[in-house]
Amino acid sequence: MDPYEWMENLEDERILKLVNEENKRFRDYVDGLSDKLADEIRHYYYLPTIWEAKITKKGIIAAINEHGKQVVKNLSSGEILIDSKDLEKELKDEILLQGFSVDEHLKFFAYNFSIGGSDEGITRIVNLESREVEEIKPSINNIIFLRDGYYFSRFYRKEESPDGMKPPVERLFWRDKNEEKMVFGDGLDSNYFMYIKKSNDGKYAILTKTFGWNSSEIYLGPIENPEKWKKVYKSEVPAEPIDIVDGKLYVLTREGSGYGKIIAIGEDIEEVVPEGEYPLEWAEIVNGKILAGYLVDASSKLKLFSLEGKKVKEIKFEPAGKVIPFDSKDGILLKYESFTIPSRLYEFKDSMRIIHETKIEGEYKIKEDFVRSKDGTNIHYFLVEGENKNNIAWVFGYGGFNISLSPRFFPHVVPFLKMGGTFVVANLRGGSEYGEEWHRAGMRDKKQNVFDDFISVLENLKKDYKVVAWGRSNGGLLVAATLVQRPDVMDAAIIGYPVIDMLRFHKMYIGKVWIPEYGNPDNPEDRKFLEKYSPYHNVKKKNYPPIMIYTGLHDDRVHPAHALKFFMKLREVDAPVYLRVETKSGHMGASPETRIRELADILAFVLKSTEVLN
Repeated sequence: MDPYEWMENLEDERILKLVNEENKRFRDYVDGLSDKLADEIRHYYYLPTIWEAKITKKGIIAAINEHGKQVVKNLSSGEILIDSKDLEKELKDEILLQGFSVDEHLKFFAYNFSIGGSDEGITRIVNLESREVEEIKPSINNIIFLRDGYYFSRFYRKEESPDGMKPPVERLFWRDKNEEKMVFGDGLDSNYFMYIKKSNDGKYAILTKTFGWNSSEIYLGPIENPEKWKKVYKSEVPAEPIDIVDGKLYVLTREGSGYGKIIAIGEDIEEVVPEGEYPLEWAEIVNGKILAGYLVDASSKLKLFSLEGKKVKEIKFEPAGKVIPFDSKDGILLKYESFTIPSRLYEFKDSMRIIHETKIEGEYKIKEDFVRSKDGTNIHYFLVEGENKNNIAWVFGYGGFNISLSPRFFPHVVPFLKMGGTFVVANLRGGSEYGEEWHRAGMRDKKQNVFDDFISVLENLKKDYKVVAWGRSNGGLLVAATLVQRPDVMDAAIIGYPVIDMLRFHKMYIGKVWIPEYGNPDNPEDRKFLEKYSPYHNVKKKNYPPIMIYTGLHDDRVHPAHALKFFMKLREVDAPVYLRVETKSGHMGASPETRIRELADILAFVLKSTEVLN
């Protein structure tokens, strides 16, 4: 019997009472420190950062966070297509822009936004010539514009799909002035996702269907005729299409040892770029060559190959950072980010050209180290230091869903570094830092490996530092599980928007889609290993360090009840636990000012719990 199952009903008046009481108690604990930190965090948060960009015949269109707002604008002409502040004035609420699409002639512009940071939002499609606006609720995604209409995907969170499948499920549609019809996904259940892209020559639709974060199928056919799309490739591991050139479909597949290789599918399947020493993360075809992004100890390195697989050159970046592709036509747009560089946008044709950059002042060092996990596996981690150095290490981890933790910019970490702190990012199993086998070694019944990896990093750092462990979402699960197993390896714990109740996660919001990664609590065999590590079910009276749990009531991906219920269990055993609940924040984030307040509170907790300012 779950004594706190009632907390899954957010309409229960007891929840709002608890939230108000605990938010006040948290405010009393940080004692005004957040207010003192907010201005400096705001300075770094407001620095211009590009988070999405598209190439059109009328210029590069980019989504930029700048000066406390989000804008989508033409970098060539300076024309602003949408400004989040204008939306907030119109709707009289806090707005978060989530993404955008354009056609190559810049006639159609689609953008998604949400109120309060929820995943489920609103889509508006604007005809930039006639200024007609179409609004769609709830929001749609993966919009591909053609001359007379567009493809899009719709994620059914609450209602059945048109083919009668229970939510959550995803389906692909075609829409024009005359009709809306489902074109792909008939009969697929909650564990399947789909993504459509248009070939660079504009002739083909290339569609990927995945099962969770694991197996893949790729379909190919004429862009305007879904009835002729045919399955051309099936893999029991992740795979994604690159492009079609001269009748050959180039595909990045994790078949083999999981590091990634490039194959070409024509009349036969041929290997073009074999597996290397490090994981191949992505690949794009640019001007008749293959540009491939590799992860070398969680940092990006690029290689350029001919279409036959001959290496042309390598491209490295300083300092260690993350490079991801945005869009490609005649050239390709690449985003680079590091711990001390918020944003850099490159255009690559035959060589790299910086077209937008944001830097910060100060001298910082990025170091790297390894430690052995419980079973002897080497675990890599980054250490970032400022000019001064104290004895506090703030450690961030995730370890799941095939997601790598590479260097990235954290606005609230810079003030911490300037105070002398050391920021650490741990590369644990479950992510993609060392290929698909690395991912699978940290999922389902092997999830304990992830916690053991994190414990090994924290234990090693504890020799020289006071240690603060921090994780968000699946990373919140990581810190919570580590906390209930080994509270001695940390001096404070920060648990954000977490998955905590591993026996009911599939019954809350869209949790069912995580079954391929975590396992199925309704399956007796899976339930055994889930119950063994589920933080909610393993809280015992121990000597816990100060704990901050934070979530948002608008989080419609990870139900806030995970955080609320875990707080109640920890309170039962008199743990020094604090709860912070944002009333206008979802899993994807929130408006800039709401987010700055949250980040200031997180940093305040780090400083207060480790007595940095005492």
